Amino acid sequence: MLTAAVIFINLALLAYTIGVWSERRSGELKLKHLFYFGFGLVFDTVGTTFMKLLAESSSFNLHGITGLIALILMFFHTVWACVVLWKKKEHQIRQFHKFSLIVWLLWLVPYSIGFALSFMK
Repeated sequence: MLTAAVIFINLALLAYTIGVWSERRSGELKLKHLFYFGFGLVFDTVGTTFMKLLAESSSFNLHGITGLIALILMFFHTVWACVVLWKKKEHQIRQFHKFSLIVWLLWLVPYSIGFALSFMK
């Protein structure tokens, strides 16, 4: 189960990174970016669920708290991307990449903590 968890978390990193940076490069939010955000969210949720099942201790620690915050932000980010695309307001479509970058950077915090913790075992 640990291998599956690591694979899903890294798939989340890959999908989310592709979505955020391709959106930034294109200069506007597109449907394909929303799909990458959604895949990133799903992969992260699955990987986090596997990790939670494997955890021997409480998830009330820095990694657990930042991970939960990151999942909530990813969910909000994906839902907000749906809203922005549905409303079709050009200014929001062109400026969405700023929000995406912030959420991606915040998501990297628990990812980096988990990566560092993997070397401590």
